Amino acid sequence: MAILTRRGALHSFAVVAMLLGAAAAGAQTVAPESVGLSAERLHRIDELVQRNIDAGEISGAVTLVARDGKVAYLSAHGVMDIGSKKPMQADAMFRIASMSKPVAAVAILMLMEEGRVRLNDPVAKFIPAFGELAVAVAKTGGSGPSGPGPAGLVAPGPAAAPEFYTVPAARQITVLDLLTHTSGVMSGPMSSGQGQAAFQTRHDVGLKWVESIGKAPLEFQPGSRWSYSPVAGFDMLSRIVEVASGQSFDKFLQARIFEPLGMKDVTFWPTAAQRARLVTAYQRRDSQLIGNENADSMSGRKYFSGAGGLMTTAETYAQFAMMLANGGALNGKRLLSPRTVELMGSAYIPSTLPGRAAGEGYGLGVRVVTDPVARGTWLTEGSFGWSGAYGTHFWSDPDKHLVGILMAQTPNRTFSADFENAVLQAVVE
Repeated sequence: MAILTRRGALHSFAVVAMLLGAAAAGAQTVAPESVGLSAERLHRIDELVQRNIDAGEISGAVTLVARDGKVAYLSAHGVMDIGSKKPMQADAMFRIASMSKPVAAVAILMLMEEGRVRLNDPVAKFIPAFGELAVAVAKTGGSGPSGPGPAGLVAPGPAAAPEFYTVPAARQITVLDLLTHTSGVMSGPMSSGQGQAAFQTRHDVGLKWVESIGKAPLEFQPGSRWSYSPVAGFDMLSRIVEVASGQSFDKFLQARIFEPLGMKDVTFWPTAAQRARLVTAYQRRDSQLIGNENADSMSGRKYFSGAGGLMTTAETYAQFAMMLANGGALNGKRLLSPRTVELMGSAYIPSTLPGRAAGEGYGLGVRVVTDPVARGTWLTEGSFGWSGAYGTHFWSDPDKHLVGILMAQTPNRTFSADFENAVLQAVVE
């Protein structure tokens, strides 16, 4: 495996200014000290990334820190592909998997501001197949819904389902249930197993695949617990965007989010030029990095998954994250009102609901830090964001107007947590 040497890491930090200058149009770049960050302390991020490369945990990464709507740090380390040893580029493309979900959530929130969708709307209002719902109940002591799990998991797992019977749902599932992963739709072994056949049609029928799972049982009674719906819940939200707006999901995102924010390097399916910048995805097995099979299964030319289909660069996604940290606007373009962003980052689901992690509530499409001490994090209370299965991670901090973005293509929770700490220790004002 090829890695950057210590000297290479220092060189990478030294050329940060050059990388910033090469960033896509729309990102204002500044010296770290001008926005209350320490350039010397930001160097610890480079050291952290290099340690993980040296340990064989990742092949490479791009890291970015922004504050007050300006990029203050951008650095690339390692290689994009182990076989070719192509050096990591600052404009490398990454499969962001479930970091697509906050984008889908913003699309829904935009329609809410226009009065076309409400949080308490039953899903059946937009997708009639969900009008009559049943809930699976395990016959024996089989495994129930999972806890927080891998934050970025993008596809229903193959876990064997216990035998079950069904009972009527106590109520309809709502848009809020989908946004907060409390719907029970394909959220565990019983419900996911019943939806597999429909899921396999996604590349043929696009987001309409979710219309075929209305008869599948829910994993639990709506609202009774938190359990991650890796794909179905947010693909349903993406379909609701289509129904409510009259536009395909990809066209809605392009016109309403990507173009206004100047996000020019984001796609559900890469062009040849973007494919050349796409980082190879790996899993760590037996102390080695092994290439993922079918890494692009959640993306497509017809399947526009708000659950996990987007590919983009660190700088491009930063436009979106900075908009959230700035209360819904960036560079003179307002996508959401400050109140809407405040609600997005509110803990609709407390950390005490079964399934949630300590100190970490859940908002509208994002995790929310509710107690930094209980979570064991340096992130401030009210920071919110999400992660992706392939090793991407971000958060926005409206209080400090701060954004952190980590782009890698090998999942590593410890690395993500260490990155959070490394960014916060560099905030000196």
